[in-house]
Amino acid sequence: MILPVTATALRALHHDACQHPFDPGSALAPPEVLHLLAGLAACIEPAFVPAAWLILDDGQPVGLCSATRIPIDGDLNIGYGIAPDRQGRGITTRAIGELVRWCARDGRLRKLTAETAVDNIASQRVLARNGFLQVGHGMDADAGPVLCWALELP
Repeated sequence: MILPVTATALRALHHDACQHPFDPGSALAPPEVLHLLAGLAACIEPAFVPAAWLILDDGQPVGLCSATRIPIDGDLNIGYGIAPDRQGRGITTRAIGELVRWCARDGRLRKLTAETAVDNIASQRVLARNGFLQVGHGMDADAGPVLCWALELP
């Protein structure tokens, strides 16, 4: 299940993660990632809401999905991650499927795009299982070489 989350809520999650020690294997995201996502959502929210979604499993937050930039001409680029101890259970595949359905109902969007590291087979499978097609290659300043994916919305 996904649940829209605001920049304010992401800042609160970041604050909580900084105040309390956490197990990196079960953490929603490292504090620096929560900080980055809160800032990103704050920049995107004036133009597009929601800018981020919590990924829930059995009612517990286990991951995040977010817009990576303001949508351009109906194209929403997404990024996502899930706690390491929840990986390999189909949670991310189901969450991205739910996001695809939400985006298809949203009249502002016509296409979803995403990038994956060339060696991140699990993330590539998440996208492929949800109808994304590999459409090219690129270079990310942090991740290095990436595969580019797109899904035209109905």
